[in-house]
Amino acid sequence: MNTANPATSVASANGAGLVAVRRYALTLLTLVYVLNFVDRQILAILLPAIKEEFLVGDAVLGALSGTAFALFYVTLGVPIARLADRVNRRNLISAAIGVWSLMTAVCGLAANIWHLALARIGVGVGEAGLSPPAYSMIADYYPPEKRAGAMGIYSLGISIGILLAYLAGGWIAQNIGWREAFFIVGLPGILLALVFRFTVREPARGASENIHDESAQPAMGDVLRALWRRRSFIHMSTGAGLSTFVAYAVINFTPSFVVRSFDASIVQLGLYLGLIFGIGSGLAYFLGGRMADSLGGQGHGRTLRVIAWSMLASVLFFAFTYGATSVQLSVASLFIPFMVQNVYLAPVLALVQGLVSLGMRAVAGAVFLLIVNSIGLALGPLLTGALSDALAPSFGAESMRYALLAVCTLIMPWSAWHFWRASRTIESDLESARR
Repeated sequence: MNTANPATSVASANGAGLVAVRRYALTLLTLVYVLNFVDRQILAILLPAIKEEFLVGDAVLGALSGTAFALFYVTLGVPIARLADRVNRRNLISAAIGVWSLMTAVCGLAANIWHLALARIGVGVGEAGLSPPAYSMIADYYPPEKRAGAMGIYSLGISIGILLAYLAGGWIAQNIGWREAFFIVGLPGILLALVFRFTVREPARGASENIHDESAQPAMGDVLRALWRRRSFIHMSTGAGLSTFVAYAVINFTPSFVVRSFDASIVQLGLYLGLIFGIGSGLAYFLGGRMADSLGGQGHGRTLRVIAWSMLASVLFFAFTYGATSVQLSVASLFIPFMVQNVYLAPVLALVQGLVSLGMRAVAGAVFLLIVNSIGLALGPLLTGALSDALAPSFGAESMRYALLAVCTLIMPWSAWHFWRASRTIESDLESARR
C-alpha cells in the first residue's frame, strides 16, 4: 500500500533535488525531536522546586516524571504507528507536535500534583505520535547503507533537547519560576507544527530501496508474530529497555542527588548537567550511527557486540560517579558512562527497520518503543524513586545516591547480556526478513 501524494512525494525528486529534500526533512525532524525532549525532560530540572511546593516523596516524583508520561505514550504508540502505515505521516507528526506543545504549557497551570500528572499524561499522548512515523519516514528517505547515520542525526534531537531543557529549566526555575518554564518551552511548538505541516514532503513508501508495495496492511497479529520470530529483536528491545531504565533514572534524579548530597545551585547544576547529558548523548548517537554504517559490512553482529561491551564499560564509571564525595568529580565523571551507554540507539533503530517488510516498519518501531519505554520510562524513575524512599530511613539525604548507585551497577550488565545474545542471531534474522 502506497499512500504518498504524487504531487508532494519525494519519489518525484531526483539527484541533487532528492538530497536537498531529504536533508531538509531530516533537519526539521531533528528539530522537532529537540522540542520533543525539551518538553519531556524539562521536568527533571524542575523536580526539586516541585517537591518543595507540593511536599511529595521521591516515588511520587518518579511516577510524575516517568510513569504518568509513559502511561499513554507507551500504549498509544502502536495504534498510532498502525495509522502511520496507512496515512500521511507528515500530517500525523504535525498534529502530534501541536498536542504535546499545548499540554506542556498546561503543566504550568497545575494547582496540585494531580493536575500536573494529568497534564503530563497529555504530553505523553502527543509525543506518542512522533517517533514511529518519523522512523518510517527516515527509512523511506535513506537507503539501508545510510540509514543508521540518518537515525543517528535524528537521535541528536534527544541530546540537544536534554541540553536545552537543563540550561533553560535551571535558569528559569531560579530566576522566574518553575511554572513559567513550561509556558516558555511549550507554546513555540504550535508554530513549529505549522512549519512542519506546510514545508516537509511526505516520502513514498519504499522509495529509498526502489520498492513499491501495494499490498494490504498486515494484521497486527502478523506483525507481532514476525517480530517474535526475530530473536534478535526481542533481545535488542530488552537490552535497550534496560539501558533506558538506567538513563531515565540518571536524567531524572541526578539533579536531586546533587542538590541533596552537595547542596549545589540549581542554575549551575543545570549548566553542567545540561552540557554532560547533551554533549555525551549527542556524541553517542552520532558515533553509534557512524559505527554501525562502517561495521555493517563486516557483520551487524559485530556492531551489537561492541554495544554490549559499552554497556559493561559504563558500570565502572557510574560507580565512580555516585560514589564520589566531591561534586566536581561526581558531575564530571558522569560524562563517560552516559555517553557509552547510549551508543546503541541509532544502530538498533536502523536494524529494527530492516527486520520487517515495508508495511510493518512504523508498527515495528512502535513495538520497539513500547518495550523500551515500558521497561525504561515507565519503571526507571518510579522504581528508583521508590528505592530512594526505602533507603531514606537509613541514609537520609544520601538515599538518592545509593539508589542510583544500585540501579546503574546492577542493570547495565543485564542490558549487555541481551545485546550479546542479539548479536548471535541478527544476521539470520535480517536474511529471513529479505525473503
